Amino acid sequence: MSGAPHRPPTPSAPVVDAHHHVWDLSVRDQDWITGPAMAPIRRDFGVADLAPEARAAGVGATVLVQTVTVAGETPEFLALADTSELIAGVVGWTDLTAPDIADTLAALREMPGGDKLVGIRHQVQGEPDPEWLLRPDVRRGLTAVAAAGLAYDLIVLPHQLPAAITAAALLPQLTFVLDHLGKPPVSAGDLDPWAGHIRALAARPNAVCKLSGLVTEAAWDSWTADTLRPYTETALDAFGSARLMFGSDWPVCRLAASYAEVVAVTRTLTGGLSENERRAVFGGTATAVYGL
Repeated sequence: MSGAPHRPPTPSAPVVDAHHHVWDLSVRDQDWITGPAMAPIRRDFGVADLAPEARAAGVGATVLVQTVTVAGETPEFLALADTSELIAGVVGWTDLTAPDIADTLAALREMPGGDKLVGIRHQVQGEPDPEWLLRPDVRRGLTAVAAAGLAYDLIVLPHQLPAAITAAALLPQLTFVLDHLGKPPVSAGDLDPWAGHIRALAARPNAVCKLSGLVTEAAWDSWTADTLRPYTETALDAFGSARLMFGSDWPVCRLAASYAEVVAVTRTLTGGLSENERRAVFGGTATAVYGL
């Protein structure tokens, strides 16, 4: 894995929120926020909005994650992180298929806040080709991400997990971070074939997973901890606490739950873990994987 070795935080260590977003619609439209159902989050969300909610939940550090496939967003996020005491890392975007990707990653590292670049992500979930991750030009880009000492965040749908499993096998030098448990079909209540794919991905030692995004995969107005439990338990059994990290997916989570509710339900769902295992999920894993 990239970054520092796993050293679980002390009991008083703050929580790390390994997955959240910010956006300013006056700077750039978020064209995925459309329709009446998404209206609650079709407004600006900044670090100043997040900070009091994070503080109240005991969160002391966060990872800011890209939202759009626009090259200009990552330098903006790095500059924001450079002036923020809360943002400890940035997962940005760059074109994995570009011939000069290695130079681009090096240039990002030289920008203000570039020392907080910890990973790269692309919206694979929007790619029509289920094997997009296995394209030669994409694999070349992923190799460059690994060479730069960065992790790669996977945002995929369940039917794209087989390609992610193969990519993780082909690129053992790259740490793959599965966002939102691979978006399981929580609202439908189905486990398979998603669960089998999760176990296969977890069999790759260079794969880790985020306990994030589940509330918005469930029925937004009626989910409970028991709704989410089968998916969380599958991930816990497959990855173990040392390869799982908490993420709020704020502000997207607000469609179904408040920040405090997301933290609380994750604590409930991990209540059977030992103290050291909970420390890993709520900070140690993210710190190790992203080198925070």
